[in-house]
Amino acid sequence: MGIDTSGAVNLDEVDKRIIRELAADGRMSIRALADKTHISRSHAYARLARLQELGIIESFTARIAHDRAGFGASAYVALEIQQDSWKGIAAHLRTMSYVEHYALLGGDVDVLVLVRAPDNRILRNLVLEQFQGLAGVRSTKTWLIFEDAIGPGPDWT
Repeated sequence: MGIDTSGAVNLDEVDKRIIRELAADGRMSIRALADKTHISRSHAYARLARLQELGIIESFTARIAHDRAGFGASAYVALEIQQDSWKGIAAHLRTMSYVEHYALLGGDVDVLVLVRAPDNRILRNLVLEQFQGLAGVRSTKTWLIFEDAIGPGPDWT
């Protein structure tokens, strides 16, 4: 396993099998991971530790049914920002309740934010008061999410 000129780690087939299995079930035991990837438990421990050390596996999370957990109002919110304000806006978004994900983009939209809120009243406050009140935000555009799902992700073959 080496690192290419872009800084990406070149993953071998064992690394890819480990990632594929953990992406499907991050709670599996090392024994199960070793069995499914056809390596020894000690090898699975070592590979997993290395993938974490390299920052390829950042964390283990649970997939949440947001509506069942009380977050029934979801939306993507596009922020048009002043070009020199990204760092300050990102610092605020990092600490704001109900912000699940955000990204700086190239193209027609500057920043895209995924919001999960308990209801439309809180969602409205988040967009009209909190986002529009951030220094550097010029305007917002909101798309309500009626239904969403998680796709298969990258092809680790």
